[in-house]
Formats: sequence, C-alpha cells, structure tokens
Amino acid sequence: MKKVQRVAILGAGNGGITAAADLKSRGFEVSLYELPQFRKNLEGIKQKGGILLMELNQESFYEVDLVTTDIVQAIQGADVIMLTVPGFAIEQFAELLAPIVSEEQVILLNGAAAMGCVRFVNKARDLGINKKFSIAETNSLTYGTRAFPAEAIAELSLRVKKIFLAAYPHTETERLLAVCSQLYDCFVAAKNIWHTTLENGNPEVHPGPCLLNAGRIDYSQGEFWLYKEGITEHTIKLLHAIEGERMAIGKAFGFELEDAVQSRARRGYFSNEEEDLQTLFNTSEVFTKIKGPVSVQSRYFTEDISSGLVLWSDLGKVAGVPTPNIDAVIILGGTLLEQDFNNDGLHLKSLGLDGLSVQQLVEFV
Repeated sequence: MKKVQRVAILGAGNGGITAAADLKSRGFEVSLYELPQFRKNLEGIKQKGGILLMELNQESFYEVDLVTTDIVQAIQGADVIMLTVPGFAIEQFAELLAPIVSEEQVILLNGAAAMGCVRFVNKARDLGINKKFSIAETNSLTYGTRAFPAEAIAELSLRVKKIFLAAYPHTETERLLAVCSQLYDCFVAAKNIWHTTLENGNPEVHPGPCLLNAGRIDYSQGEFWLYKEGITEHTIKLLHAIEGERMAIGKAFGFELEDAVQSRARRGYFSNEEEDLQTLFNTSEVFTKIKGPVSVQSRYFTEDISSGLVLWSDLGKVAGVPTPNIDAVIILGGTLLEQDFNNDGLHLKSLGLDGLSVQQLVEFV
C-alpha cells in the first residue's frame, strides 16, 4: 500500500478549511482548492499565508502548501483527493475532476452521504469517461467545526470518533479504507454505500424539527439555535418518528443501523448513550455551540430533504416500508419553500436504479 503524502482538498468551506489546517499539522502536504466563483473563500487564507486552527483553547497557525482555483494544479501529485463539498455540488465537481484524475488517485467524499459515489461515476459516464475510479464516501464529516474564510480561522470543536466509510463498488472498501485511514483513524467499514446513506443523520435531525420551528426561524432573523432551543419535548417526537422509518428501511436492506443517540454518541457529539435524545441535544458541548439555521432556505431544509428524505422515501417504497412522516416533511417542506422536492430531489430514477428490487440494489453497489 502506497503511503499517503499529499492530499488535495476540494471545497473551502467549514470542512475543507479545517481539514487543510489539521492535515498540515499532521505532516501531510496539502493543497486547498475552491471553484473560481467562490474564490473569496481563499482570499483571507492567501493574505495570511495559512490558517489559524483553534482547538480546546489552543491556537496554532499552519501554512498551506497551495491555495488555488486551478483544479489541475490542485490535484497534481495528490495521493488522495478529498471533496468536502455539499451534496448538490457532486456533479459539478465530477465534471471538473473526472477528466483529469488518474485511476490510482483515491477520491474521498468526506461529508454527509448522498450517494455521491454513484452520482460522480454516472456524471463521468455521461461525459464519456469510463475510468475505473478509486472512490469512497463517508456517512458524515470527520469534524465538528466552523470556519471563517475571511479571517482564515477554523474553530475545531470535535474530531469525530467514528465514521462509516464505503467504496464504490463495495469490493474496494477494504483497499480504500486502508488508504484513507492514514488520514483519519476514525473510519470503520460500512457494508456498502446504501449503508453510509442510511447512516447520514442530517435528514433525520434537520428538516423535521426545523420545519416545526419555521416561524421562530423567520422571526429570529438569524438568532436561532436548533439544538438548544428547537429540539423540544414535542419536536423530538417527529425526529423519533423519522428515525423509526429510517431504521426500518435499513433493516429491510440488511443493516443494523445506529439510532439517533448511538450514532451521535459514538461519533463524539454526545457524552453518553443513557440520557434521552432531547437532553443530549440540549446539553451537547458541540451542538449547543452551533447557530442556525438562519433561514428556511438553509441546507437544513433544501439539501437534507432533496438529497436525503426523498431518496429514503424511494427506498421505503422498494422495501415495502411505510414512510408517512418522511413523506409529510417532504410535502410540507416543499410548500414552505415553494419547491417540488418529490420532482426535483434525488431519486432512484435519477441514479439510474429505478425498477430494481432490494436485492438488486444491494448487488449493484
């Protein structure tokens, strides 16, 4: 197995900026790339020459080897190309990356799982590119963090303790896990990318409670805190209902999924697995520091419904699992945002997988 020395990070948001400083601090050569239209995210880092990483009341400054909007320069010589981008940007980055990446370079999608591997490869095929990509994805970002691009600062509140990782196809998981574990020791093998998709906790936690708090989000004008004020004795009931539907889908696909408490406690966001979910959210040292969402146009609504709940609903239909609460959030969320999520969201059909049985879907990945 080749030793990982150089990492290209694509996407200069919270995860990307934090990863650039963190991986540099641990001896890797790092490049940080952002799309030209978002070059402002790089200006502060260029001006300061690096990133200030703040963690546990400690501050350390790390120079980044390359900060660029040139994708060719960014990935040149990289052993691992890590995408820390929103789910809706997968196809855009695939269009940039697929023509120039080599089959030996490992592509790691580090963030909330949304069938990114399949979507990346499908986009490449649409472009006439038939490489055998070395590609894997996680169920969640490896950090609990917030970054401030203009100040070139990353505030790291959590190095996640457990993250599921699966390659596409799943027969490559062991090989790519060995490579990616050189970057993060929190990775454990998922069965396949259906597994990572159903272990993505965001669609379960974000849209439902945020929908029930929509009036408060509007009224607060940016002063809303979901985890310490929006998760209440009543809104938690919708979260649990969606949790139950997700876990039933997982069981139909042969997975023993972690529940909402287990997944966050094992990642490090909660201090234990014994207290009730509302208390754990309301008192979490990590979650209570996270502000927002600041509007109903947030990714907590848009992305987590369109790329999460819509696909879960599809999987429920294939598996014969009713999803009334998931479907209700999709419909009501669409009403609030005046958007047809059932038409525009991520479906089995858009993945080229409609008409398949559960067994055929499992065998595909």
